[in-house]
Amino acid sequence: MERRVLLAVVLSFVVLYAYQAFFVPPPPPSLARSSASTTTETPVAQSPAQTASPAVAPTSIKPVVGESVERDVVVDTATVRAVFTNRGARIKQWLLKTYRDDAGQPVNLVPTDQPPDQPLPFSLRIDDGGLTPILNNALYRVVTNEGGSGKDDAAKPSLLVFEFEDASGLKVRKEFRLEPESYVITFSASVRQGDDTPLNPFVQWGPGLGDVGATSGGGSFFTGNYVQPPQAILHDGKDVVRIVASKVPEQPVHEGTFRFAGVDDHYFLAAAVSPPQAHVEYRAVTLPVASDPTRQRQLLAHTYHFAQPPNGVRFYFGPKQFDVLKSVDGELVRAIQFGFFAWLAVPLLGALKWVYGFVGNYGWAIIILTILINLAIFPLRQKSVVSMRKMQALQPQLKAIQDRYTDLKVTDPARQKMNTEIMNLYREKGVNPASGCVPMLLTLPVLFAFYSLLSAAIELRGASFGGWIHDLSQHDPYYITPVLMGATMFWQQKITPTSADPTQQRMMMIMPLVFSFMFLRAPSGLVIYWFVSNLWAIGQQYFTNWLIGPPTVHVARPPAERRLKNAGSGRTRHAEKRS
Repeated sequence: MERRVLLAVVLSFVVLYAYQAFFVPPPPPSLARSSASTTTETPVAQSPAQTASPAVAPTSIKPVVGESVERDVVVDTATVRAVFTNRGARIKQWLLKTYRDDAGQPVNLVPTDQPPDQPLPFSLRIDDGGLTPILNNALYRVVTNEGGSGKDDAAKPSLLVFEFEDASGLKVRKEFRLEPESYVITFSASVRQGDDTPLNPFVQWGPGLGDVGATSGGGSFFTGNYVQPPQAILHDGKDVVRIVASKVPEQPVHEGTFRFAGVDDHYFLAAAVSPPQAHVEYRAVTLPVASDPTRQRQLLAHTYHFAQPPNGVRFYFGPKQFDVLKSVDGELVRAIQFGFFAWLAVPLLGALKWVYGFVGNYGWAIIILTILINLAIFPLRQKSVVSMRKMQALQPQLKAIQDRYTDLKVTDPARQKMNTEIMNLYREKGVNPASGCVPMLLTLPVLFAFYSLLSAAIELRGASFGGWIHDLSQHDPYYITPVLMGATMFWQQKITPTSADPTQQRMMMIMPLVFSFMFLRAPSGLVIYWFVSNLWAIGQQYFTNWLIGPPTVHVARPPAERRLKNAGSGRTRHAEKRS
């Protein structure tokens, strides 16, 4: 029984690791928070790539309402610094103030090195192809630019309205409302051609998520599979559907009423929240890495088409932080990929943040919470260890019974007697063969949930532990903690009671080496958790040995010796009877 449980545990972790291997997440740190909402406007130079569209040049656009110079409009809130361009009235940069890239700069969720033919967020598209280039290349006029300028206005949303009209009667109005302490943008758009019925534009979102710095994170020993790359994500009201970029061409279009729909990666999300009936299209886009043109990254562009022109549609464009997502929409938290054990990972995340509130260091918070979890499961583990000790003591007697039936085939009815003898031995010694594995299995959900939590929690992104570990979401740069984890795992296996035969025991001793290799590039926070858990298990094993004493090992005599003894006993009884 114990062997099967041990194999089940090992296979479970292998399956969990393989599951993680197909998803790739990115991480974040901290910046000073701005308490006021401000807006500024900055003229910018026009380059050929910025001023022209492949279809229509700006000179062909004759504005009645618009501007003659391209410029940026900057909106500052407590959480983001949003840079809009009046060319097409779109978002040019979306900088998260509390999350940094590898260069120490605020993470930008809009790729800065994308080709000019790719749309920026909130570009518009009309079925009439001739209008689309005008909508996205015209220089809009800023008619409303309202944002708080001091602490008294910090709770007020920022409102930015762009308008454009040309000589042909095309009238466009785009309105953006930014929440002061959130990552939500409320968007409305109106497009009219003359006095005709309003047109219903598609809302385009270019390649995302993120700049190169937004996709940093830990990785496995193969291809960084502790980091989830951008993928399509849709909540159809019941289930969350995730589609990796390589599978998008197989089903690029999705229609329905969604709780949210968009694109996410490991730590960030861009999605429409509770939109009206929507038609969502996805498109994979391959872009070179600016720092290394020989490498490429695959992003996703997506487009929304609503049943009616977009009016007050909310978009979330920010980190997958549980409390922030929950404040926007209770179902939005399902964008965080905690896996099958999300029901347990969520309260564990709350506990981790609670401990962090006292110690102010997520590394120590992980250690303290690991100890608390092991304290909670101490009785179950203790019962399992004691039961395995009893099974270990019975092993010679079990081996003797099995040896007597070793020549019989498995299908031989006589082998049933072996099972009967074994069960009688268990009953006689008061041992339940399941009592060693059941308590161990009950602890697995906690271990898996904590594993999922530490793999997905954005709180660890950029969180320093101290010493040589400056980011708990990144792997240990010197691989010290994975080596320590492997050493303690080996130590734990050496002192743990087992009923496996010597060959199986030697094979299981390979597992610490395998796990050390697998965890070389795992997030250091996850490795610290595993290391501390091993230390606790070792300490508990020594405590149990002290509490119940050393194991009593009964050595069964060989069959020939038993027959000789029995024969001798028979002759003695016969002589006593004659006398």
